[in-house]
Amino acid sequence: MDEERTVIDPANVSDKDFVFVQQGVKIMDETYASVSYMKDVWNHFRKNRGAVIGLVVICLIIIMAIIGPMISGYRYDEIILTNQSLPPRIPLLEKLGIFNGSERGRNVYFERGLNDVYYWFGSDTNGRDLFTRIWMGTRVSLFIALVAVVIDIVVGMSYGLISGYFGGKVDMVMQRFAEILNGVPTLVVVTLLGLVLPQGIPSIIFTLMITGWIGMSRIARAEVLKLKENEYILASRTLGAKDFAIIFKDIMPNIFGQLIIMSMFSVPNAIFTEAFLSFVGLGIQPPQTSLGSLISDGYKSLTIHPHMIMSSIIVLALLMLSFNMLADGIRDAFDPNQKKG
Repeated sequence: MDEERTVIDPANVSDKDFVFVQQGVKIMDETYASVSYMKDVWNHFRKNRGAVIGLVVICLIIIMAIIGPMISGYRYDEIILTNQSLPPRIPLLEKLGIFNGSERGRNVYFERGLNDVYYWFGSDTNGRDLFTRIWMGTRVSLFIALVAVVIDIVVGMSYGLISGYFGGKVDMVMQRFAEILNGVPTLVVVTLLGLVLPQGIPSIIFTLMITGWIGMSRIARAEVLKLKENEYILASRTLGAKDFAIIFKDIMPNIFGQLIIMSMFSVPNAIFTEAFLSFVGLGIQPPQTSLGSLISDGYKSLTIHPHMIMSSIIVLALLMLSFNMLADGIRDAFDPNQKKG
């Protein structure tokens, strides 16, 4: 039996014939202000307390590395034999009973008649001001870190982009060459370079140029392998774009954020490499100074004058820890999978 159907005449339809769903409930569209990508990254970065603290500590260390050697009143290579092995003495804090020049229950400054002499971090066995030498050494560590970032971005990124994009035999040859370089121990490279170059910053920079970029090249190659078959890359190739134009204009901007993050992680490694090489005598040579060489010198007097090694260790540890925290925060801010809330 056919169901009865109601035919509605449009001419007789009025507003009373309609009933709103959820009548009486206020319904409105919510709109949100658009946020740029970099502002979104900054908002997530500043929520990471560890990363913000790391950034603040790095800024303070950089400021001290710039002005520190100029405010102590001593040159980093100034030798005063009468002021050898003095403990720390700071004008205001000595009134509180700390950093007052005392060592093993006796005030070394008063015993030597140095009532108006102050060494904020103490002096070394040659009577040189450790405060000035530590901040001069920090300059060297920061310079090495900057060089490591430049090498990573220029050499490592370019090598990885070219290797991953062309693939095939080009990729095989380039990767085998990188594996050969990576198989040579860093200490052997520095030792061999020391026979040709003067020991110091030049040999450390050449060491980073030989092996320091390999990790970055692998990251860049992996990112290129994921992107090079995307539609916009195929479209550029179809329209006649050159290979290197595609690599550096289409692919690189899309992975540059990840590469910057990886270069930040290379900074602590470069700082540690410089400190290690200077510690074993293959890095910075006297009268120049670095955190590694200061730790090496202080280690010789650890049991007698522990202040000679403690301040340089603290600055080096803060520098490496802060860069790690900063890199970790930048990675979480750029990575959408890490963002919460």
